[in-house]
Amino acid sequence: MSNIESIYFRETVRPLRTTFSTSLGQKDVMKSVIVKIRLQDGSTGLGECPTSFVLTEETIPAIKGIIHEVTPGMRGLPVDRYSEAIEKFRKLYPRNPMTISGLETALFRASLSLQGVSEYDYFGGKLKTLETDITIPYLTDLEALKKWIAHALKSRFTIFKLKVGGNINNDKKLLSEVDGFLRNHINVFTIRLDGNQSFTEKTYLGFFDFLSKRNYPIDLFEQPLLRDDYKGLKEIKKRSSVPVILDETIFNETDLRRAIEDDLCHGINIKIAKSGISESLKLYKGAKKNGLKLMMGCMTETMVGLSAGINFAAGKGGFDYIDLDAIHFLRRKSPRRGITATGNQYSIERSAK
Repeated sequence: MSNIESIYFRETVRPLRTTFSTSLGQKDVMKSVIVKIRLQDGSTGLGECPTSFVLTEETIPAIKGIIHEVTPGMRGLPVDRYSEAIEKFRKLYPRNPMTISGLETALFRASLSLQGVSEYDYFGGKLKTLETDITIPYLTDLEALKKWIAHALKSRFTIFKLKVGGNINNDKKLLSEVDGFLRNHINVFTIRLDGNQSFTEKTYLGFFDFLSKRNYPIDLFEQPLLRDDYKGLKEIKKRSSVPVILDETIFNETDLRRAIEDDLCHGINIKIAKSGISESLKLYKGAKKNGLKLMMGCMTETMVGLSAGINFAAGKGGFDYIDLDAIHFLRRKSPRRGITATGNQYSIERSAK
């Protein structure tokens, strides 16, 4: 077993094809930190620490600061003991889960490289292709909105995740515009709604009453209420006719246990960027055991981070929804060995490492 020789990190900033906007904020560039682990035998692994509207304390300076702090104690550590270090870091930096997840992914990949095992094979090698949805940002500029949807249609997307903002009148208009535009350009499509915590129990049920009287092809509603509104989530779960999928509420196994015990949702969104490798495996196992639906999601990240989700979802199989569209927002897509992106699909080669 080889020891950790060095930890290198760098900031990356990439312009977006369109403004990425949710009820929590908007941005025109993607910012993240790429982490590279090098072992003494020369094996390496890359991870990515993205930034997000949800986790406001995970700024670029904060991410760099944490990695700088933990680096001295990790040099010389046998790579087969990295999980112990990650567990310790999660307790030390509870408000920076994406930073630790990016670091864990780099360590995980360095360990697999040392063993000569691909991520895809490690996770099970079940599926050769994945079809992802694509996000429609919460935009009030209808021309920009339609331009983005037209771009997605050219890439053969048929599943669209629409960001809504919790203002019922605005959301009604937005959904009507999107649905009408799609009906004029494509015969069969699916819409997924993502509230990003913007609704209350009352506004959600009011909006859903409106939806129930329309013929919109909606197959789920992601994180409508605040992440810790357990009472509200329990109530809307009972009354919702489409699956309620939790994202920001579920980061780890403890969160999942509460969601199951309190009957808060129909399913969960697993993201390597927020939960890392080990917790994502626990979430997958726990969700499957308890009959919950599974979505594989992502943050705004490059292929370095997104590829972890692709390999996990294709390797494990069994996901009901795939939301791995991050690179489609980037003007320049960086390839990842073993993964080919064509339109709305990813193809994975068994030899991918």
